[in-house]
Amino acid sequence: LMERKTRAKINRKEVMLAKLRKSCSCTPKKMKNFVMDFLPVLRWLPKYQCKEYIWGDIMSGLVIGIILVPQAIAYSLLAGLKPIYSLYTSFFANIIYFLMGTSRHVSVGIFSLISLMVGQVVDRELLLAGFDLNDDASPALGDSFLQNASQSNTTAFNLTLAGMNVECGKECYAIGIATALTFVAGVYQVLMGIFRLGFVSMYLSESVLDGFATGASLTILTAQVKYLIGIKIPRSQGHGMLVITWINIFRNISQANLCDVITSAICIMVLVTAKELGDRYKHKLKFPLPTELVVIVVATLVSHYGKLNELYASSVSGAIPTGFIPPKVPHFNLMLRVAVDALPLAIVSFVFTVSLSEMCAKKYAYTIRANQEMFAVGFCNIIPSFFHSFATSAALAKTLVKTSTGCQTQVSGVISAMVVLLVLLFLAPLFYSLQKCVLACIIIVSLRGALRKFRDVPARYHVNKVDTLVWVITMSASALISTEIGLLVGIVFSMICIIVRTQRPRTALLGQIQDTSFYEDDSEYKNLSSIPKVKIFRFEAPLYYANRNYFLKSLYRLTNLDPNLEAARRKKYEKKEKQHLKKGDHTTVNGLGTGENILQLVPRQIDFQTLVVDCSSISFLDTTGVNTLKEILKDYKDLNISVLLACCNPSVIDSLKRGGYFGKDSGNIQEMLFYSIHNAVQFAKDQK
Repeated sequence: LMERKTRAKINRKEVMLAKLRKSCSCTPKKMKNFVMDFLPVLRWLPKYQCKEYIWGDIMSGLVIGIILVPQAIAYSLLAGLKPIYSLYTSFFANIIYFLMGTSRHVSVGIFSLISLMVGQVVDRELLLAGFDLNDDASPALGDSFLQNASQSNTTAFNLTLAGMNVECGKECYAIGIATALTFVAGVYQVLMGIFRLGFVSMYLSESVLDGFATGASLTILTAQVKYLIGIKIPRSQGHGMLVITWINIFRNISQANLCDVITSAICIMVLVTAKELGDRYKHKLKFPLPTELVVIVVATLVSHYGKLNELYASSVSGAIPTGFIPPKVPHFNLMLRVAVDALPLAIVSFVFTVSLSEMCAKKYAYTIRANQEMFAVGFCNIIPSFFHSFATSAALAKTLVKTSTGCQTQVSGVISAMVVLLVLLFLAPLFYSLQKCVLACIIIVSLRGALRKFRDVPARYHVNKVDTLVWVITMSASALISTEIGLLVGIVFSMICIIVRTQRPRTALLGQIQDTSFYEDDSEYKNLSSIPKVKIFRFEAPLYYANRNYFLKSLYRLTNLDPNLEAARRKKYEKKEKQHLKKGDHTTVNGLGTGENILQLVPRQIDFQTLVVDCSSISFLDTTGVNTLKEILKDYKDLNISVLLACCNPSVIDSLKRGGYFGKDSGNIQEMLFYSIHNAVQFAKDQK
């Protein structure tokens, strides 16, 4: 028996006090480290290798900036906001992540799933406030919101600011909801970073995230169809939005705008063709084709000079002002309304950012700090919320483009921000005539990656059926109910699957591999030798309260012996024998003399005398698990069957010792516990 090391006793109180003193102390060196950790740019920027990195960063920054502008304008449709706010979001997110992020390659900014989640909350609150979601009026921005509220919508909403009631129009109220939601989500993320709650992301498995993304993509696709064909239908809210929207689309299909339909068909054909060619020849291209920008420029020129809005009533983006609106504190009253909605938004935003950061770090051999990423994405939401921006996250497509175009550091993010700034200051009004159907085409084509997950279902099913079921359930709930409910359903269902798999794990009787000291599942492998008078039982899960009954049922079924029933049979036969003897009848109940065959008291012959339990897959025991093992030890002992444990880990051994399994002072441990199955089998043979 191997001897356990003696653990040094730790005074937890002293350790906690020492950590507290260390964390509360303030020295110049500690302050410097705190600032450097909080702003990682101070560590890597002084070491920036300009000659080696600058051209790759400039190239990737320009390419991402060119892609970012049309995507930002397009994703404003998802968020239910004006395009200018999407540009603000893209600008501030890149600057803040440059200062605070630890990943060199991640592209942080506007993201379709996050925009969808923001848009659903904005639409719901607008409806509750009495606004018309289908109003296409395009009021100016800034202070003129308050002056033109009655013109921009038939409904105005009163907000209480500093004790005064201020009348707010539809667009003013929409961005107020979005900024309040973004601020609260950022606060959640910072608090999660302070309390080191990054482990929450572990409960979002790859199947849950993929299912959520695919389900949300179906919702996004559905929401854009009305822009593709130019019909005006109410924006559905609540559960079942996808089904309701498709019903409304088919009811109003006769009202489709022919100009928008033709434009959409041409744009989708051009975008898909360009994407497919780009994917096929990406190894030959130094940077991706700026197809979205080309489509937007050409479509804007055609719409402007062809007067598509005036002649064919094609819906256009409208006026996009230049410059920045004065900053504004998010409304506290609105924060209370969206506090619950901000939680899933915060978790999804953080999980996507960290997962992409870890992917890039692994690929390019550097490390990130998940907790700092939580702070970075949190402040990418908190600070921009004062500047009329909404929630952000890392985006997979732009990150892949960034890495493929030579990005070396987050300096490329600053270059991208400068491109967006150029549009904000000078070029934004040029997009006035851009058709909304063109923006919808860009959004739908960008969903190709997520929608292609349907093609992977057969392969996913072949690899793991349970993960495929989790994906299907999460995707269906996200699409058919709502994105937030779908995410919750996916998490809960995946955890239920784990619990069920531990409740009903694999069990097996083992046989010996010929001429070796190793043992394997007798039902899975051929030519295994059974050990006479010995049964070896394997249970492939922790033994705890939820699977106790399954453990016992499996053991009794595989060994073909329930010790409780067997003991009851013996007592019954003994009782009948005593009754016959008292009557003076020397014949047993089986018609035999008592001296002829005393074994007839046993209903049947037991074919083993030793039970070896392989504990190699039992990672832990709770109180119920220890009591279960003590119970089978006693029950089999009553039948003169020995129970031996093999391959227990130290945690299981400690649990058994504390539970008194090995007797007083663990005196019998050497005869009950073995470090290999073969040792236990040899001991059983020697005992016989």
